Amino acid sequence: MPGQPLISVIIPVHNVEAYLDDCLDSVLEQSFTDIQVIAVDGASRDGSAAILDARARSDPRLLPVPTRQEGPGRARNAGLATAAGEYIWFVDADDLIPPGSMQAITEAIENEHPDVLLIDFEYLYPDGRTRTSEGRDLLRAAPAGPFSLANWPDAISLTATVWSKIFRRDFLRGSGISFPDGIHEDVPVSFFALLSATKICVLSRACYLYRQRAGSFMATATQRHFDIFDSNRQVLDMAAKRQSEGDTGITDEVRTALFERAIWHYTTNLDGKGRRRIPRRDRRRYFTMMHDDFIAYRPAAYHPPDSVRGLKYRLIEWNAFGAYRVLTPINKARVRVMYALRRLVSWRSA
Repeated sequence: MPGQPLISVIIPVHNVEAYLDDCLDSVLEQSFTDIQVIAVDGASRDGSAAILDARARSDPRLLPVPTRQEGPGRARNAGLATAAGEYIWFVDADDLIPPGSMQAITEAIENEHPDVLLIDFEYLYPDGRTRTSEGRDLLRAAPAGPFSLANWPDAISLTATVWSKIFRRDFLRGSGISFPDGIHEDVPVSFFALLSATKICVLSRACYLYRQRAGSFMATATQRHFDIFDSNRQVLDMAAKRQSEGDTGITDEVRTALFERAIWHYTTNLDGKGRRRIPRRDRRRYFTMMHDDFIAYRPAAYHPPDSVRGLKYRLIEWNAFGAYRVLTPINKARVRVMYALRRLVSWRSA
C-alpha cells in the first residue's frame, strides 16, 4: 500500500466468526479506499483467524495481527502500535459501517484536521431494525467548527465508546493514552482524549451501526462491570490534578459534567433498560461503591437536578439502597408510559 493511508481502522477480534465477514465487508467495500485495516486476533478459538488470513490474501489493505493476549484493550493497544494512518478509527468486529460513512468522515477530517472527530451512530437489532442514538440531537446542537471541551462540556454527555470517535494518530500516541485491561476500557481513553484535545469536531451523520446481541459483555450480568469504577476514577482524578496544576481547559463546568457522567454510568449498569448488568447478590456492594464515589468526587457547589434523576442522585448521596431499589421500577414504568405516548403522538401526527 503506497504512501500513508488517511485512516487506520483497528478491529479487535475474538471469537466473532459469525459477524466478522460482514464487518470486514462493511469497511473494505466503502467508496473511500485510502485505508489500512488492522485486525488484531486475540487468541480466537473459532474460525476468526482463518477468515482474516483468507481475506488478507485478497485485499492487501487488511493486516491480521495475531496475539495470544485476550481483551479488547490489549488488542486496541497492539493495533495502535502498528497503525500507519494519519487517523485512527477503532471498530468492533461485530458491528457495521454504513455505506458512504468513510467518505463523509474523510471530508470532515480534511476540512478541519481535528484531534478528535465525534460521529453519530445507530443501534442495529437482530431483525434488521435500527434506532437512533440518544445523542443525536445533542450532536446536532454542537458548535460549528473546532472547539475544546471547555467551550462545550456537553460533549461529555455523549457515549464514551471509542468507536464513536476518530482520533488523529499522532495526537493519540503523543498523549500517552493506552487502554487498560477489563471492560469499560473505552472510558478513560475517550475522556483523556477529549480533555487533552484542542480541536474537537462533530459529524452528526450516523456512521456506525452498533449491533445489539445476546452474549456480549454489555448485555451480561457480571462482576466485571465493577471495572467502571476504576475507569471513571482515572478520569476524575486526572481532571482534578490537571485543574490544580493550572490547566485552564479543565473548568468547574467540565469537572461537574464528568462527575454527572460517571454517576449516570454507574446507575445505567445497575438498573439500565431492562437488562441489569450487576448480579443480584452484588448490587448492594455496587450501590455502596457508587455512594462512595458520589461523596468523594462531588463538586463543592453541586446540586442534583430537579427531576427523577435528581431524586436518584439524592438517594445515592444518602446511601439509601432500599429506597433506590423501590424507585427504580416506578421510574421504569414512567419512562415506558412516556415513550408509548411519544410514539402515539408521532403516529397520530404522521
